[in-house]
Amino acid sequence: MKVLVGSNNPVKLDAVKEAFEKYYKDVEITGISVESDVPEQPVNSDTFTGAKNRAMKLFDMNKKNDNDFFVGVEGGIIEIDNKWFGFGCMCIVDKNGKIGFGTSPMFPMPQFVIDQLKNGKELGIVIDELSNKENTKHKEGAIGFFTNDVMTRKDLYVNGLITALIPFIKHEYFS
Repeated sequence: MKVLVGSNNPVKLDAVKEAFEKYYKDVEITGISVESDVPEQPVNSDTFTGAKNRAMKLFDMNKKNDNDFFVGVEGGIIEIDNKWFGFGCMCIVDKNGKIGFGTSPMFPMPQFVIDQLKNGKELGIVIDELSNKENTKHKEGAIGFFTNDVMTRKDLYVNGLITALIPFIKHEYFS
């Protein structure tokens, strides 16, 4: 089972491997950095668009290869009912072009963080500053900071990837 992931971020690669190994044997993960074509800090539907763009770019680049799945993972923020949440969106495309979407659990974002994001800062930079750490987006992420590392970015993404796999696992229900 060969899976291409539209990123070289080790958190995303590890999450994809863990999620796929729950359903498939001999999973081989390869990361290829591709652009999401959405802003650095995706907001609302841009998060879904970014994940799909990453997966579809891999699919389009690799149609003739023997890869089985193409995965895009995009972290973003979303406003629902006048409240802001952080979350991840996952798009999985199989070699036949079938698409599955999933999202991670959403977690509340404080208004002062949202204000910084609206002013052009990326969430990873804000969390680096709050935590006095470097490169948290390649490690525990914002969810790690806000949960005192009870949940990490990888944990968050694994759950979203499992939900994105539903149309492939229960293919008889999805045409």
